[in-house]
Amino acid sequence: MHRIALLTAVSVAAAVIASAPGAAGAGHAWFTSWAQSQDGRADEPVTGRSLRMITHLSQGGDAVRVRFQNTFGTGPLTIGHATAGPSAGGAAVSGVRDLTFAGRSAVTIPAGGEVWSDEARIATRPDSDLAVSMSVEGTAVPGRHGAALRDNYLTAPGSGDHTADGSGGAFTSTVGSTYVVSAVDVHNTALKGTVVPFGSSVVDGIGSTNCGPGCTQLGANRRWTDDLARRIVAESPPSAQLAVANAGVSGTTSARSCPGMPPSVAGLDASSRLDRDVLALHGVTAVVYYYGTNDLAYGCDAATILDSYRSVFRRLRAAGIAVYVTPSTPRPGYGDQANLARHGIALFVQRWNTCGGACSGVVDFDEVLKDPLKPNGILPAYDNGDGIHANAAGQQALADFVSLPMLTRSGPVLHTMG
Repeated sequence: MHRIALLTAVSVAAAVIASAPGAAGAGHAWFTSWAQSQDGRADEPVTGRSLRMITHLSQGGDAVRVRFQNTFGTGPLTIGHATAGPSAGGAAVSGVRDLTFAGRSAVTIPAGGEVWSDEARIATRPDSDLAVSMSVEGTAVPGRHGAALRDNYLTAPGSGDHTADGSGGAFTSTVGSTYVVSAVDVHNTALKGTVVPFGSSVVDGIGSTNCGPGCTQLGANRRWTDDLARRIVAESPPSAQLAVANAGVSGTTSARSCPGMPPSVAGLDASSRLDRDVLALHGVTAVVYYYGTNDLAYGCDAATILDSYRSVFRRLRAAGIAVYVTPSTPRPGYGDQANLARHGIALFVQRWNTCGGACSGVVDFDEVLKDPLKPNGILPAYDNGDGIHANAAGQQALADFVSLPMLTRSGPVLHTMG
């Protein structure tokens, strides 16, 4: 028993080292093509069952590798077997391939830890779904991303290893979260970088499933970040292709603490998440920073919010990553003080179109979403119904507003991995 535990511990360490930023030599081309940042843990334990998580790739390649996280797990998570393959719809998979960890099929991830798989030679395409499956041995409470905005799949408790199943028949339960899997890299020598939208629910995609009265499109991948990725594939030349990896977590703030912040988002502020959810991804050349609406709603003033902006921007720019910032967008619950603070943030961001030299540029989503007749509210045609989040039409409008040449000019890739 002690020998098995030691081997799995060594396996985790070796896989983490092999994937650490800056570890690879020149000539490699790994880029994070999909991400969903962990924001908590599952509501109930998982016991002896298989999980099948569906990821949506912004770009394809000739190989993949997958990040498995136990950031918010309550104890060790043992994966007995893991696979990946192109999704065939629902829980079905075509061309299932084994995933390994430093050459081993099993791995134990300690609470708070993570591991990247070895590369698997799986060919993928842009705007396509990759299914990642794992069998969980024993009982664990896995970490998760709460707003998958699609169904993911689980087998019955105690059903064992179904990760190699091409059919989805054994996966009889669905969940609206993404368990354990938090990023997928693709190997593609033609890509020039990865863009990471970083923020709260407006990045996470809340509202994107609303396609009009009586219309819901769960699993359609209509976040503005997904729409942006499709624009890049369709409109950018081969010499300017970028991946997009979403790092949104609903309810979070830029500032570390605000007076009305709920305990559920403590420790999920931008600075606390930055290393794990942005800097640990691969090929990152640019961040689109969309934070501030919750800070204002939770009672932070403009000075506190702007201090957090400057701190995060310094760390990103020190890593050679361009930072494009959007002013805080409208929210109907804001009082006069919050709207004055929102105006102050906008002035900071728009100064010289570079946050007064603190950022690389501006993506003014406030101009896209605001109602010109009531500028402290969202244009009705884009309103999800809560006055805060954009519906599918608004998500597309946001994506259409982003300058693709601006993103392409973001500079050399620093985090290419082998």
